Amino acid sequence: MKNTVQAGKVIPFVAAANVVSGQVVRIGNILGVATANVANGETGLAAIDGVFTVPKVSAAVIGAGESLTWDASAAAFDDNAATPATGDVTGAPAVAFEAAGNGVTSIAVRFTGTPGTLT
Repeated sequence: MKNTVQAGKVIPFVAAANVVSGQVVRIGNILGVATANVANGETGLAAIDGVFTVPKVSAAVIGAGESLTWDASAAAFDDNAATPATGDVTGAPAVAFEAAGNGVTSIAVRFTGTPGTLT
């Protein structure tokens, strides 16, 4: 098709600080995973569709299929019962692909490319 831009699995972003490959980044109300290292002020790509292993708040108890809260200050996902603070994203952008209990520091997350709620 002549009007196709791309498949929609990645989105460009401008790094507000140095970003490392695999790091979760917020683009507006969408969450994604950086596909490569990106220097502060440079443009990179974030995958917004797929399952990735990412940081989890250690004390959070998360069930498979649960919507998640991106805790910006912890740079990790928390359960959906967490009280969001400024900069956190809740709702549809990320869903737990597996269960993860207390003491676990990473989790497989399905990124949806769907906007969430930015606090």
